[in-house]
Amino acid sequence: MNIIVCMKQIPDTSEIKIDPETNTLIRAGVPSIVNPYDKNALEAAVQLKEQHGGTVTVISMGPPAAKEALKECLSLGADRAFLITDRAFGGSDTYATSYILASSIRHIGDYDLIICGMQAMDGDTGQTGASMSEHLGIPQLTYAVKIEVEEDTVTVHRETDDGVMVLSTKLPALCTVGKDINEPRSATMKSKMRANKIDISEIHVDDMPGIDREKIGLKGSPTRVKKTYTPTIKKSGKKLEGLTCNEAVEALAGFLTEKKILKGELV
Repeated sequence: MNIIVCMKQIPDTSEIKIDPETNTLIRAGVPSIVNPYDKNALEAAVQLKEQHGGTVTVISMGPPAAKEALKECLSLGADRAFLITDRAFGGSDTYATSYILASSIRHIGDYDLIICGMQAMDGDTGQTGASMSEHLGIPQLTYAVKIEVEEDTVTVHRETDDGVMVLSTKLPALCTVGKDINEPRSATMKSKMRANKIDISEIHVDDMPGIDREKIGLKGSPTRVKKTYTPTIKKSGKKLEGLTCNEAVEALAGFLTEKKILKGELV
């Protein structure tokens, strides 16, 4: 069974700050990590490989620095990794990114299942995985909390407000997963050493002669980020100082009554 996992390297969202003058992300000094949902996707793929045999291939679109994240994925059970990188891909939105990823998967070759994290924590759109399935012309089963494969059929369980939904489709297919599907394993010293011995191949735009260059990069992106900013937090309130407990209660009750929040008299 050949499984492909899509991974994105993102800035650690707990360390992100916004430049107040330019309203852009301050990336200097911000560490990069593997998108957490993609770790769940990788763990799901490795578990399926352990059950059914086969290989797990991790792909990522990004700059050369993303190889570090791919190395981490190799240490967590992936068998091979590809970095999709080219200046022509710069400025791609989710539509263009999904098209590039789908084109790279065609370049890589045969697969049975594609597993993606349900969204990237830096963009939170949740669009790339679903868009990839459309570009590839394969069925999609999203937000899975359990994935089972039997012969040429994949079955997923989805948690909804009304209970658990069970859906099945024929392979090849694409699934997206969230954090509830599993607990990603940790790398060992042995697995890290193994990962360091594996070469990460690069895929460039010239390696995909069938790709439509009008659909990639900024030119192929129908959406634009015009502005990013940190919402202004406005605090308003009224301090009751220098009053006894009874006086404070009466003052508060009067204020709430005036604002029509409290009705009637205090007993």
